[in-house]
Amino acid sequence: MQILPAIDLRGGNCVRLRQGDYNQETVFGENPAEMARHWVELGGEFLHLVDLDGAKDGRPTNLEAIRAIVQTSGVPCELGGGIRNEETIRSLLELGLNRLVIGTLALRQPEWFREMCLKFPNRLVLGIDARNGYVATDGWLETSQTKAIDLAAQFNDLPMAAIVYTDIATDGMMKGSNVPAMKEMKEAVRVPVVASGGVTTLEDVRKLKEAGLDAAIIGRALYEGTIHLPDALKIA
Repeated sequence: MQILPAIDLRGGNCVRLRQGDYNQETVFGENPAEMARHWVELGGEFLHLVDLDGAKDGRPTNLEAIRAIVQTSGVPCELGGGIRNEETIRSLLELGLNRLVIGTLALRQPEWFREMCLKFPNRLVLGIDARNGYVATDGWLETSQTKAIDLAAQFNDLPMAAIVYTDIATDGMMKGSNVPAMKEMKEAVRVPVVASGGVTTLEDVRKLKEAGLDAAIIGRALYEGTIHLPDALKIA
């Protein structure tokens, strides 16, 4: 299992939100590229980046910080947030990002997402953010009537790189990961599943590994020190 340290970008800073709430922000650093290097020095081999401004605005916003991370980290990076058209996909891949996470638009325009997966095989990640098992959209501001498992099944035949499955009830709350939901998703699809949300202790990492998850994204727990990255990597 891979461990992906998370770097969430807002206003050029490295931040964390609680449950995706833009009013509950903690700034952890004003130099995201330096933060990226820090996680790589501790053993990180793949970084998960989120453009929070982009998720809200519908277009990538923190491009300067993203470019700096990609150029200085020396490891593959994936990015989510505000990726809504083919031109953006193309330009971000040309920037050097390894893969891109697309969420809201996959739900709203499934045919477009299908077309993009075929055009950019194994470079796109389906980002599914769920609240009580149902897909949340628009930077988690809205909850749809579509079940997360059903959305994943719809695209199961595509050459996707992975699914990032976030349980937003636990995200940033430091209360543990929703392992049963993550395991259910893993068993429902053929592509790699990346668990996200609530990974707080090494025991959470151990449980996700035992449940068969391919990777886990860790954010606040790394920044607040409840998980030391080398320890998580050792378990993974």
